[in-house]
Amino acid sequence: MSLKDLQSKIGAKPDGVFGPNTLKKAAEYFGLTPEKAAHFFGQTSHETGGFRLFSENLNYSADGLRKIFGKYFPTKLMANGYARKPEKIANRVYGSRMGNGDENSGDGWKFRGRGALQTTGKNNYTQLSEYLKNPLILENPDLVATEFAFESALFYFEKNNLWRHCGNVTDESIKRVTRAVNGGYHGLEDRIDKTKKYYKWLK
Repeated sequence: MSLKDLQSKIGAKPDGVFGPNTLKKAAEYFGLTPEKAAHFFGQTSHETGGFRLFSENLNYSADGLRKIFGKYFPTKLMANGYARKPEKIANRVYGSRMGNGDENSGDGWKFRGRGALQTTGKNNYTQLSEYLKNPLILENPDLVATEFAFESALFYFEKNNLWRHCGNVTDESIKRVTRAVNGGYHGLEDRIDKTKKYYKWLK
């Protein structure tokens, strides 16, 4: 998925620039109120680095693995054996979790994070497939990074009832949505800035 792909999909000029016209078209296309659209696109813009990254980057160094996935790489020696091998890393850290088979099954890599809010794990892909009534998602999970990048994020909002926090646009409501999306408050200042800016565009 690229910003131009999204623009083409929603009927906006595919110029690769996320401006007021694209946001208004997106809100209309996905049936979102100004408040909901501001929260949704404020969060997804932050999570995708400005609508650029829709597939999880697992190209970690040994030190990175130890720091981020220390539970799965208890020794430097083990981490060295996986460093800079994204597929192998995914199968290790996501194996036997979230409905995935064990490390040797390949499910960790097949169902790695994709989409605007990083759908991860076979269980979540299965639920998304059922929600969109599209069984091809399980056969070709890359569709979540391309065709259904934003639909997968909308499903996350719906499944976790995040819309209940989106009735207004305040620092407090953005904090609540951020915690539900991120599990904490990483990047909160940027999320607040983007959400409030987008809300002004929609008003």
